[in-house]
Amino acid sequence: MTVYSGRFEGRTAVVTGAASGIGRDVARRLVAEGARVSMWDLNASALTTAAGETGAANTQAVDIAAEDAVEAAMGRSLEALGGRLDILVASAGITGPNGPVKDYLGGDWRKVFDVNVNGAFYCNRAAVRAMEEGGYGRIVNVASVAGKEGNPNASAYSASKAAVISLTKSLGKETAATGIRVNCITPAAIKTPLFDQMTAQHIDFMLSKIPLGRFGTIEEATSLVCWLASDECSFSTGAVFDLSGGRATY
Repeated sequence: MTVYSGRFEGRTAVVTGAASGIGRDVARRLVAEGARVSMWDLNASALTTAAGETGAANTQAVDIAAEDAVEAAMGRSLEALGGRLDILVASAGITGPNGPVKDYLGGDWRKVFDVNVNGAFYCNRAAVRAMEEGGYGRIVNVASVAGKEGNPNASAYSASKAAVISLTKSLGKETAATGIRVNCITPAAIKTPLFDQMTAQHIDFMLSKIPLGRFGTIEEATSLVCWLASDECSFSTGAVFDLSGGRATY
């Protein structure tokens, strides 16, 4: 792991899905490189443990699928971070169950969209409102290569991540004339706790699609996210960054 000393010195950040996986590691790296971080997650106990290990300045136990909860959490985070937000990393998400469209339950479909799409929208909207006041911002949304290609037996997840890609493109264009940059990453399968929500058959299918023949690592995702969250990412906005081991074809 490479740590760029002071790269985020004086910056403030909110990281969602921060109790585990990519979100947790991104929060750790941001803190290590000088940022003050507010970690968000639905799992309050895991969040407390993660915050203790990362050294985050603040935690918020929040259901990002609830619009009012996101607004309230952002207000508390801004207060804890000194009234300014520089970075949002929107990493929170769920996979939903695996199964064919013909058998997919409407309740499961809506739950995936409530978290992955509506939640991302609420967080992006709240972040942009805060960032506009400071004239600077970096938003990094965690989408998926499934949003580009569509995975069989994962229709809700695939469609929701396609929506995150389009949200990123739209918002990036809206803020292009400002100091705010909005981008997303589209990983192939990365070994995170999300694997616990998938069948072994689906995991094997995902691995079979990756030319490199292995899953990505959390550290690899963190490195890309942190570049996108830094001052160094100045000319890219509304863009989609591949992290798929050669799987993505566009």
